[in-house]
Amino acid sequence: MRDTVTEFLTSVPTGQMMEAAAESSGGIAEFIQEELEVNVVFHIGSIPVTESVVVSWIVIAVILLISFVLTRNLKVHDISKRQAFAEFVVTKLNGLVEGMIGEEGRKYVPYLVTVLLYVGFSNLIGVFGFKSPTKDLNVTAALSIMSILLIEGSSIKARGLGKHLKAKCEPIAIVAPINFLEIFIRPLSLCMRLFGNVLGAFVIMKLIEYICHPVLPVVFSLYFDLFDGLIQAYVFVFLTSLFIKEGIEME
Repeated sequence: MRDTVTEFLTSVPTGQMMEAAAESSGGIAEFIQEELEVNVVFHIGSIPVTESVVVSWIVIAVILLISFVLTRNLKVHDISKRQAFAEFVVTKLNGLVEGMIGEEGRKYVPYLVTVLLYVGFSNLIGVFGFKSPTKDLNVTAALSIMSILLIEGSSIKARGLGKHLKAKCEPIAIVAPINFLEIFIRPLSLCMRLFGNVLGAFVIMKLIEYICHPVLPVVFSLYFDLFDGLIQAYVFVFLTSLFIKEGIEME
């Protein structure tokens, strides 16, 4: 068997092998580049509406539809299985996020749960043939900017502007520029971490599909398309909650 494989490899000219490898890698690179392009679907006046925005609307519509179906005809007694399931999901999600942010940050839990659902559904929607909005750097940047505004705003509200600025000069005043630089570093970190992990999972899946098509990709898809997508949503909300908790802790 080994001799047969060796004979086959030696019978193929090295130039042809290199050319085939270059063509395959070039094809994958072109596919990834096409996937990352910002496609304009239509215009509202002079405002372009991109594919990621349209898919985001679909994600929001799905979440609203599920919420509407699960919360119809709520009762205090003799609740239905549908209502029991809805209460279970809400309790678990609220408990998950509240465990991250703590008792003092409970008022921010509804927003963080909404972000968790949006990012989670956005990562999972790729399974159904849609382009995930989180593959668009504009979407992850917008989410990160919203997070940093909430982080800084919650700190100012909890401590007051004076104590908030004073905390930026701790432990000594000389580190103040570094602490203020964090205001810009944190959203950049959140943005690139979410975008990079989603893109990395996509690239790995495409490589596996190219090499091991068609059976093995199904197994890896359970991780990269499902489990990893939910993990990235959790990590994004966890880091945002951690920064908020750090900012609202009173001395």
